[in-house]
Amino acid sequence: MHDNANTESTDIAFEQSIYLFNRGENFDSYLTLGCTAAENGFRFTVWAPNAQNVFVVGDFNQWQEEAAMEMDLETGVWSMTIPEARNGDHYKYKIIQADGKVVYKIDPYAFVFEVRPKDASVVKALPHRKWSDGLWMANRKRRRIYERPLNIYEVHMSSWKQHEDGSWYTIPELQDELIRYVKEMGYTHIEFMPLMEHPLDASWGYQVTGFYALSSKFGTMENFQDFVEAAHQQNIGVIMDWVPGHYNRNDYGLAYYDGTPQFEYTDKNRAVNNRWGTLNFDLGKAQVHSFLISNALYWVEQFHLDGLRVDAVSNMLYLDYDEGEWTPNEDGTNHNREGVSFIQKMNKVLFERHPDLLVMAEESTAWKKVTHPVHEGGLGFNYKWNMGWMNDTLRFFEMDPIDRKHQFNLITFSFMYTFDENFVLPISHDEVVHGKKSLMHKMFGDRYNQFAGLRTLETFKMMHPGKKLQFMGSEYGQFLEWKYAEGLEWVDLEDPVNRTHLNFTKQLNQFYKEEKALWELDHQKEGMEILDASHNEETILFFIRKGKKARDFLIVLCNFVPVERQDVRVGVPYKGQYEEVWNTEAESLGGTWTVGQGVLKTEPISRHGYDHSVKLILPALSVTVLKPKRIYGVPK
Repeated sequence: MHDNANTESTDIAFEQSIYLFNRGENFDSYLTLGCTAAENGFRFTVWAPNAQNVFVVGDFNQWQEEAAMEMDLETGVWSMTIPEARNGDHYKYKIIQADGKVVYKIDPYAFVFEVRPKDASVVKALPHRKWSDGLWMANRKRRRIYERPLNIYEVHMSSWKQHEDGSWYTIPELQDELIRYVKEMGYTHIEFMPLMEHPLDASWGYQVTGFYALSSKFGTMENFQDFVEAAHQQNIGVIMDWVPGHYNRNDYGLAYYDGTPQFEYTDKNRAVNNRWGTLNFDLGKAQVHSFLISNALYWVEQFHLDGLRVDAVSNMLYLDYDEGEWTPNEDGTNHNREGVSFIQKMNKVLFERHPDLLVMAEESTAWKKVTHPVHEGGLGFNYKWNMGWMNDTLRFFEMDPIDRKHQFNLITFSFMYTFDENFVLPISHDEVVHGKKSLMHKMFGDRYNQFAGLRTLETFKMMHPGKKLQFMGSEYGQFLEWKYAEGLEWVDLEDPVNRTHLNFTKQLNQFYKEEKALWELDHQKEGMEILDASHNEETILFFIRKGKKARDFLIVLCNFVPVERQDVRVGVPYKGQYEEVWNTEAESLGGTWTVGQGVLKTEPISRHGYDHSVKLILPALSVTVLKPKRIYGVPK
């Protein structure tokens, strides 16, 4: 009687789970669908509503179809329990599709796959882990990330470092070396490019087949859980790129799974992504909602990730974002209303469960309210990559300094909108690949001026409102652009110039963390004051960054051309003494200045709306930062 009661209870829970899955409301669907541990073996459950028949074939039945799975006609879900199945067994679904075609498909919910080029799903019971990062997780809940430093190191896992024979580092090897490096360099978070199962390295992980599986080329689930836990124990957060908009179209994957448009749109113009050679998820379908939102929560909850950077959001927002023909709405507009609704729903669910999560949009258009709450008509993200700032700034620094005065708006335009959203300032992998050259190689001039330009660019980024992201290799000025199949050019660090630049980055990261003015009011207009942005001819820019307390402020003086400016007078908020706390031309940072400018005393000469000012030299192609040392009249 007791066993029957347990079985009946299990069946009711299963039916309820499938009911919610079909309504788009099952946000833990990976606990029911896929291959899940049962009292006697493993239960296999797959959604394939228009298939004629489905079989599970694998090591446990010598890859022979024995009995067809049972289908619930109302739900389109097939299920069966196989007592012989064991952890580590390989399997696939043999599907008789709607038109009678026989195909072998992966399990969309598989936690593990064979190592490529093989593609079978692997039986795996979800590990029940006792975590040891409770202090980090508790602190994460208490901290207001908007008012904290956020400085992200972006990493492509298999090309950060490789062994001499070209083989990848395992996750345990990375755990020892990468976490230590990131901590020493002063970054706050690591962001990994996608780690899910994908068949082609050239896609960098952005064309996913197995959304619930860590790519077997990297290691095991437990390996990655260990990595995140170890990072947290060193006060380093971990973020991962996530791709909910589209997926790999290989035949064995999600593509036309039951022989009909299932995960993808029925309209070919909406389903086919020509630019990337993929298929777009049907974001209006309830089961796709359950699949994708569960997937986000799976990575956050099973791996304790601190955030997700959501890739290609623009592709989910616009019907005409792709190349080629597109189907407009009935009224002729181009907004993907289903995509907008899905994004809002996803973000509401994520933040209801995890209010302290980072959910960042990689969104390249001028869509409004990306980081505003859903109830205010926003998309509900809490951060957006500032692609406009990135593109304008890089274009400016690649330019001959003689021409910069004519394009000065590339530097100043971002101040017009910088508080419209919660921004991250990224200089990411996309900017140092496909012939675009490395960040150092983009800089204009000879080698000295390239590094001077790089110091100026990186310091300007750090002083500008918004959180920060830097792609691996840029921190020491790698000359060659990124190659996804090879390790970084660590040999560059044999050159003293590159070693000095690595030290510059380390010092800049530390300076950023120590100065509250650079992050306490990052997303509020009160956190910044423009002193002078009108000197196009000289190509200089002055502004103040402010913290919550009146005394916490920094005066930032940018000289964007390799011409030293003598006797420059700058208005300051208070009478007293100011000291130079940062100078990109200091010899210790790679420049030529052996002595700083010391303490600067104010004079009662009006400038920039203030009654007092200081006079100093602006080194050629540099950023100088002043901090109050002893000032008078500061409100408490």
